Order: sequence, then structure tokens, then C-alpha cells
Amino acid sequence: MAEKALVIIPTYNEIGNLGQIVPQVLSQDPRIEILVVDDGSPDGTGQLADKLAAENPRVHAVHRAGKLGLGTAYLAGFKWALERDYEYVFEMDADFSHDPRYLGRLLDAARDADLVLGSRYVPGGGVENWGFLRRLISRGGGLYARLILRVDVRDLTGGFKCIRRQVLEGIDLDSVRAEGYVFQIEVTYRALLAGFRVREVPIVFADRTAGTSKMSARIAIEAIWLVPRLRRSAAAAIARSGERRQAVETP
Repeated sequence: MAEKALVIIPTYNEIGNLGQIVPQVLSQDPRIEILVVDDGSPDGTGQLADKLAAENPRVHAVHRAGKLGLGTAYLAGFKWALERDYEYVFEMDADFSHDPRYLGRLLDAARDADLVLGSRYVPGGGVENWGFLRRLISRGGGLYARLILRVDVRDLTGGFKCIRRQVLEGIDLDSVRAEGYVFQIEVTYRALLAGFRVREVPIVFADRTAGTSKMSARIAIEAIWLVPRLRRSAAAAIARSGERRQAVETP
């Protein structure tokens, strides 16, 4: 039986994108299914997700009461996946900034890696339609996190990932609290601390053409003061997770 993959797509007011991106994602590989995690979108995105799920058994939808944040949306999706038989779990935006054509490339790279990052900052990667300030914030934020955490990952803040099941089982998801950029940094950093193999695959990130960005000043500021705390909190979380696994495995 082929190992199944789940693409988690968090949504809030993405009705202009969801109906287009779902068929494109599904066409990339027959192993791929989709979970839409909608945060009570007032524009009807959640209802569209239900319609798509009713029409195709490879599409699923989860509804949350309100706009609870990107990080918690992914955590809800991770736990949903772990309760079912998915070997690979993707993070992906609904707005086409993450091009579905890269899904197969990330899935192939996961044959010899535990966490595969769609990277803007390795040779062959890049961004499109970004202004100078956004480029500066993204590059500067990534460099800041790399220096503080002392890791050699070029795109720590990227949100296009393919994650093996055992990574999600081994990084103590219940203790992850960060949002936005810091959430993405924390997932990758915890995987590295736990000894998982992390690989970067080049992608070109295109700015959204419909809807509005979910990034806010609060999330950018959060990255500045929370990243230094990750070194201690993430290491403690990985230690706890290892102790629990050892307790389970010890007869």
C-alpha cells in the first residue's frame, strides 16, 4: 500500500483561492489528500471546503470557532493526521504563494530526509513580486534566527514543508505555543534538536494574487523576542518527548 500524504491548508477568507488550489494540489500525486482547516471564515470559505469534501473523498475539512492563528491551525491539522494513517504531512498556504507543482519534489526529497523545507534561500530558490522592505525583513529574520539558534538552515521562516510522521510524534507538539514566523522556526528547530534529517529544496515563492496577507506587525515583533527563548524551551520539550518514548518502549 502506498504511503499517504496529507496537505494541510489553513484558511481564513480564502474563497477566491480554495476552489482553484484544491484540484491543482490533488493532481500532483495520487497519494496526496487535503485537510482544510478553516477559522470560521465569514466569506464562505468553510462552506466551500465542505462542498469540495462532499465531492471528493481525498478532501477533508475541519472548522474552528474563529480566527485562532496559523500555528494552532497547523497543530490541529498535525493531530488530525496523527490520528489517521498518513506518513507525510505538508504545510501549505492557500494563496498560491506555495506553488502546487513543488509538492512532488518535496515528497521525493522526503525519501531520504525526515523534514523537507521548500527553501527560498538555497541555489535555485527565490521570491517574486516582493518589495525591498519585505525582502529585508525576511532575510534579516532568517539570519537572526540562524545566528541565535546556531543552525545551518537557510530558510528557517518558510512555511512550505513536508514532514514525516515520526517527526510530529517526536517533537512534543502539545508544548508548541508560537505563531507565524516563530512557529515555522520552532518546528524545524525542534526537528534538528531531536536528530531528524532536515533537507532544503529550492522553490520560488510568489506573492499572493487574491485575498490579503495574514502576516501582521504583531507576528513580526513576536519573532524578535521569542526566538532567543526557543533554545531553552525547545531543548526541554525534546528531552521530555524522549523520556516519554523511552518509558513506552521499556517493558
